[in-house]
Order: sequence, then structure tokens, then C-alpha cells
Amino acid sequence: MHQAIAKLLSLYLLVSIGLKGGVELRVAGADYEVFAGLGAGVALAFAMPVWTFFLLRPRLGTMDAAGIAATYGSISAVTFIIAASFLDGRAVDYSGHMVAAMALMESPAIIMGILLASWFGAKDATKAGEASSPIRWGALLHESAFNSAVLLLLGSMCIGLIIGPEGFEDVYAFASAPFKGVLCLFLLDLGLLATRRLGDLKRAGWGIMLFGLIAPPVHAMIGIVTARVLMLQAGDALLLAVLAGSASYIAVPAALRLSLPKANPSLYLPLSLGLTFPFNVVLGIPLYWMAIERLWGIGN
Repeated sequence: MHQAIAKLLSLYLLVSIGLKGGVELRVAGADYEVFAGLGAGVALAFAMPVWTFFLLRPRLGTMDAAGIAATYGSISAVTFIIAASFLDGRAVDYSGHMVAAMALMESPAIIMGILLASWFGAKDATKAGEASSPIRWGALLHESAFNSAVLLLLGSMCIGLIIGPEGFEDVYAFASAPFKGVLCLFLLDLGLLATRRLGDLKRAGWGIMLFGLIAPPVHAMIGIVTARVLMLQAGDALLLAVLAGSASYIAVPAALRLSLPKANPSLYLPLSLGLTFPFNVVLGIPLYWMAIERLWGIGN
């Protein structure tokens, strides 16, 4: 019963942010910022797992490093939603296409993590005189590109794109009015789940725990610098920073259980949910916004 309620809350949040993103995208239309934002997001999703993997591989081994690399190259939809709510509370504009960027950034990180695990795992197996297992490409692509969260986001965004602002007014009472209340309930549930996962982190060691706290601001700053170079607006810069600095605890673990079973879930799951998620919510988002205010000259 509890899991069903938690899933219902998450489905509502995804539908709500997707609808609003589609409506905003229809109003804004396709321009430079749309292509720049989408391209930057996808490029970061491909690149971040690579340096994360090589940083962690000497300490954790190939499979666990690949699992964490995929986790930290992908995104947290809930963190994105909280960042969007943060901007709404400050009346800061952001673009609807960033919802599409969020959906597009899930799959590349998963695929890169599996590719790294396969390539270097095969080398490890050859050195040990063992046979390496082949990649299950069909299952991998299905889970990474067509998981329920991605389909729900893209589907609801398409609906918002079709109905536009006028149609959104008809569903406002359902799609937007309860949003903050539902978000609070969902965060309370996630807080309880994260607390239960903290015990697993103690067994991982302080070095890995430190990574879970340092990686988010480092990746977020890469996102901010990228947004500044591309001349994106401040609201989009924060959302790109949050997408770069967050870590998946839903889509990636589901895909890794299927395609990378040798990666230890007691490492990548509590790391993303128990450390990175609360860090971003409590400290990360305000810190990233402070940096953006300085770089964009807001309030000067």
C-alpha cells in the first residue's frame, strides 16, 4: 500500500512538470536556447560517467565504478522539480524545453556506464583468464530509453505542447494547484527511505561518502559554466546545474539490476539517495543559485 501511494505521488509530479514544460515550450517556440539547452544536457550526460568511472575504478573496481558512474551521469527528476519550484518561488523564468533535457539525459548515462563496464570488464576477465558476458542490448536500450519515467515525462510534455496555455487552464486545478502539497508528501517519504539507506554507506567507507558530497557541486559548476558559455538564461542555468549535479535513484538502479548485476546496489543507491539528494535539496540548489546570481549579474 505504501509503495503504491509513493508511486502515485511520483507519477503526479512527473505529469505536472511535463504538462507545464510542454505549455511553456509551445509559448516559447524553437530557438537557439532550445537546441543549446538540449545539446548541453545530452553532452554532459555522455561525458560525466566517463571521468567519474576513471576516478573511482582504481578504488572500487570496474563494475562498482561503472554503476556509480551511470548513477551520477544520470539525473534526479525530483531534484529538478524542486529546483523548478525554487525558481517559481522567486518568479524567475525558465524554459519548458529543460523538461525535455531532463528526459533525454537519463539514457546516455546508463548506456555509457554499461559500455564502460563491458569494455573494461572484458579486459579484466581476459587478464584473469575468464569469459566475459555479452551486453544485452535489447533489454538495455528498452530500459534506458523507454522506462516509465521517461515515457511519462515526454508524453505529458507532448500533451502540454498540444493543449497550450488555454487548455492548461482547464486542467490547472488538477495539474498545478496541488503540486506543492504533493511534493512535500513525496519528500517526506523520500526522507524516510534515505534514512534507512544510510547504514549501507557506513560500510562503503568515508572516501565514497566524500565523493557523494563533492561530486554534486563539481558537476553543477560544470553545468553552470556550460550554461554561461552558451548564454542561457539564469533559470535554465540553474536547471542545467541541478541536472548535472544530481544522481539517479530510480531509473538507473532499475536498469543496472537488469544489465549490470555485478555492480553493488548497496553502493550506488544509498550514495545517490542518502547523500547527494539531500545535499542538493538542502544546500546545493541555494548555493548554485548564488553562483548564478554572481555570474549573471542578477541584482547588481
